[in-house]
Amino acid sequence: MIGAAATYPRRFASLVKIEHTLFALPFAYVGAFLAVNGVPTAHDLVWITVAMAGARSLAMGLNRLIDAGIDARNPRTAGRELPRGLLQPWHVAVFCLVSLAVFLVAVYQLDPVVRWLWPIPVAAFVVYPYLKRVTWLCHAWLGVVDGLAPVGAWVAIRGDLPWQAWILGAAVACWVAGFDLFYSLFDVEIDRGQGLHSVATRFGVPAVFLGARALHLATIGFLVAAGLGLSVGALYWLGVGVAAALLAYEHALVSPGNLGRLNMAFFTMNGVISVVFFVFVLADSL
Repeated sequence: MIGAAATYPRRFASLVKIEHTLFALPFAYVGAFLAVNGVPTAHDLVWITVAMAGARSLAMGLNRLIDAGIDARNPRTAGRELPRGLLQPWHVAVFCLVSLAVFLVAVYQLDPVVRWLWPIPVAAFVVYPYLKRVTWLCHAWLGVVDGLAPVGAWVAIRGDLPWQAWILGAAVACWVAGFDLFYSLFDVEIDRGQGLHSVATRFGVPAVFLGARALHLATIGFLVAAGLGLSVGALYWLGVGVAAALLAYEHALVSPGNLGRLNMAFFTMNGVISVVFFVFVLADSL
C-alpha cells in the first residue's frame, strides 16, 4: 500500500503535464516585471507563482476529467492516467478542489481587486474542454485563457489594467492559439472520427499553417506595441527580435507535407520561446 501511494504524486504530475508550466509561467513573470518597470517584491513573485501553479493544475485537472472519455478513444491519449485507471475520477475531482484552494489562498495574498476577478479564469477553465465539441474556435479560447497570465500578474501587483497589460495578454493569446493549431495536427483523423472540432478538421491542414503564421505575426506585433507603450530598454527589443526568430524557426520545422518534427515544433520550441523572452525582460529590468 505504501509503495502504491508513493506513486500518486508522480501520477498527478503527469496528469497535469507539470513540465508544460514553462509555456505560461514565464509570461506571468513578464507581466509582473513590466508592471512595476523593475523587479517585483519577493512576496508578489512567490504568490504569483503559487497562483499560477494552482490555476494551471486546476485547468489541466478539469480538462483531463471532462475529456476522459474522448482520451480513452484516442490511441495517442489512451495511456493517460484516467483512461488507464491509474487515477480514478474522484481522485482528479479532489485534486481539482485542492488546486482551486491553493489558487484562492494565493489570490488573497495579492492586490484586493483580484479577489473579485478570480471567478473569470476558473469559469474559462470549465468552458474550454467543451468547446471542441461545438466549435473550431476552441483554439482562440485556449489562447485567451493563457493570455490571462500576464494580465493577471499585472493586476495582482498594481491593481489596475492599462492598455499595455491587455496588449501583453493579446500577445500571449495569439502565441498560444497559434501553437495550439499545431497541436491539433496530432489528432486530425481521430478528431474527425469523434466529431470534434478544430481548424484542421474544419478547414484542413494548410489552413492550420496559415492561421498559425498569422497568429504568430500578431504575437510579435503585440509585443512591439506593448514595448512602445512601456519604458523598456534595448534588451526588451532584443528579446522581441529573438522571439520572432525562434517563432520563424518553429515554423520552418514543419510544413503541411512534413510533420515529422511536430513534437519539436510544439513542445520544445514553445518552452524555449517563453523562457528566452522572459530572460530578456528580466535582464532589461535589472
